[in-house]
Amino acid sequence: MLIIHGSHTVDRPLAVTIGNFDGVHRGHQAMVARTIAAADSRGLRSCVLTFEPHPREFFASSDAPTRLTSLREKLELLDGLGIECAYLARFNRRFASRPAEEFVNDLLFGQLRAAWILVGEDFRFGARRAGDLPLLSALAKGAGVEVEVIETVTDHGIRISSSAVRAALAQGELERAESLLGRRYGISGRVVHGDKLGRTLGFPTANVQLRHNRPPLLGIYAVRVHGIATEPLDGVASLGYRPTVSNATRAQLEVFVFDFNGELYGCHVRVEFIAKIRDEEKYESLDELKVAIERDCTAAREILQQRVPHGTAEVRNV
Repeated sequence: MLIIHGSHTVDRPLAVTIGNFDGVHRGHQAMVARTIAAADSRGLRSCVLTFEPHPREFFASSDAPTRLTSLREKLELLDGLGIECAYLARFNRRFASRPAEEFVNDLLFGQLRAAWILVGEDFRFGARRAGDLPLLSALAKGAGVEVEVIETVTDHGIRISSSAVRAALAQGELERAESLLGRRYGISGRVVHGDKLGRTLGFPTANVQLRHNRPPLLGIYAVRVHGIATEPLDGVASLGYRPTVSNATRAQLEVFVFDFNGELYGCHVRVEFIAKIRDEEKYESLDELKVAIERDCTAAREILQQRVPHGTAEVRNV
């Protein structure tokens, strides 16, 4: 997938779909699939136009929704769907102040040479979200550009949205989140050095670097870890603020991989969340914490035996 940004001008007309695409859920997947199909039938290149950071993070970072995917994860997921290129619009003060007409005429029609555009039913654009579908349609008609509006994608009658995925994850409803996403939810990151407390307790953990301060789910989980061996490996993960041993203000993702003794520092892994075991708790001593971890490991093994097949522990380079 070609990634373009800034003032880059494309050399071939595009079929463009526009959105934040956080989580790349089934609604987003439908938009991408329709865009690819339209591009193929019209001899165009397929493209997504997305924003970094999320506009709500720019305007009110403390009130912005938690991210489902980092930028890297989002681009990898879009690439896996077969889109040909992604335009990253840097959402800053200058971009936020662009009049709606300028967004369409200069960026979409001019820089990106959009010949076909797909948007959602609630699409708004331009400074103060002044642009709407009637304006986009009018401008496109004058420029000879096709505009298509995709119908809302639903799951059991409920609109599929990033907000719905966040709600399911926050409530520990991982199967519900999987239904909305079309895949199990996971977090990717590089394994970095921690305080090595888990090693002293007999449970050496991989500390996975988080790209954002507020993950969409917290607690103790049965997980599968991709990127270590030829097959995903079983484990248990703690995602939270470690109340027993710290007063952290930034969440940490720590994973204990069962029956594995290799070196993980520097590896880029994906932690796939299978089921929630419990919420985080604060214990009075490290001995109590160790007993709780032992219970969590037993619970995670039982869950994983029932829900997913076992992988092997053959190490590969990552």
